[in-house]
Amino acid sequence: MDIRAITPDYAVSPQIEPADLPAIKAAGYVTVIDNRPDGEIPPHLHTAEMRRAAEALGLVFLANPVIGGALTMDNVKAQAAAIAASPGPVFAYCASGNRSSIVWALANAGKRPVDELVGLPARFGYQLDHLRPQIEALEKG
Repeated sequence: MDIRAITPDYAVSPQIEPADLPAIKAAGYVTVIDNRPDGEIPPHLHTAEMRRAAEALGLVFLANPVIGGALTMDNVKAQAAAIAASPGPVFAYCASGNRSSIVWALANAGKRPVDELVGLPARFGYQLDHLRPQIEALEKG
């Protein structure tokens, strides 16, 4: 497992396994967001299985499946709501961490400078520069 802390309160990662959840909890994360649709992954990693394992450890678990190339404003709003409702640091995962970075950046439009929203994920190889126009449009409302 590769925890990539975008900020102290939000990290992303490629796909995790149920066995990774204790380390995620030990690292201080309290909410886990699954940004991966079940159709992309084997049954033992489906939302229901991951939810069961996370909740057994006392973690909050939310599913916000983002279909590659088909991100919606509902995805952005759901990610923003989950982050806002979390009582502590949030850990989000997808196939590579890219989609989890994108929904974080869009969810934070207007709350952080555009350069941060693009630059912080870039430290981990997530190139979000192409999102600048969308982030700026969301900033303006």
